[in-house]
Amino acid sequence: MALISGTPFLQLLLDRLRSQGVDDVILGTGYMAEKIESYFGSGNEFAVRVRYSREHEPLGTGGALKLAESFISDPVLVLNGDSYVEWKLAPMLELFTDKDAELVVVLHAVADVTRYGSVTLDRDGRVVEFSEKGIRSGPGLVNAGVYLVRKQIVRDLPAGTAISLEREVFPRVLDRGVYGLVCTGVFIDIGIPADFSRAQTLLASRVSAAQDSSA
Repeated sequence: MALISGTPFLQLLLDRLRSQGVDDVILGTGYMAEKIESYFGSGNEFAVRVRYSREHEPLGTGGALKLAESFISDPVLVLNGDSYVEWKLAPMLELFTDKDAELVVVLHAVADVTRYGSVTLDRDGRVVEFSEKGIRSGPGLVNAGVYLVRKQIVRDLPAGTAISLEREVFPRVLDRGVYGLVCTGVFIDIGIPADFSRAQTLLASRVSAAQDSSA
């Protein structure tokens, strides 16, 4: 619900989903869930159907996805709630199908991977390594927080357990077929104050588009 030029950041993510033909959304909520549910409601005002899966304790990205298992499709498109990237669904689905993948991860090239951790691809676009934050520096590819995930990965997760998809699950399924799709355009993670401030200008045109689509 952090405001970007007066518009909740999450509204920008919903607008991106809608622009790619996604109209059924499950929001994993926790802290201040009531505020999110009050603002977005059923999603009618945003031209999407919105349902909610509420955590009563922090479960991480993996635990939150497991909690919502009964709602999700196969494969399921998963977005982190604090990063914006200009992903496109069609090439993700094409790669997922062509490679019979377990997982497709949207990647983005950055000048310094230190803050994010890095991702290494082979010549076929297959992910061969996820490196933790702080291990490497300099230019490279980073996980941009958008995934197309086969539902069996979610089925295999333990219920009621806090778990990180990025750190604990994805590295364990590399041998099952994990592929990266490099996207260009805007990418920003608003998790630190400097980038949250930068997002006010960087995402200004996206705010206008989101406001128009919900008007």
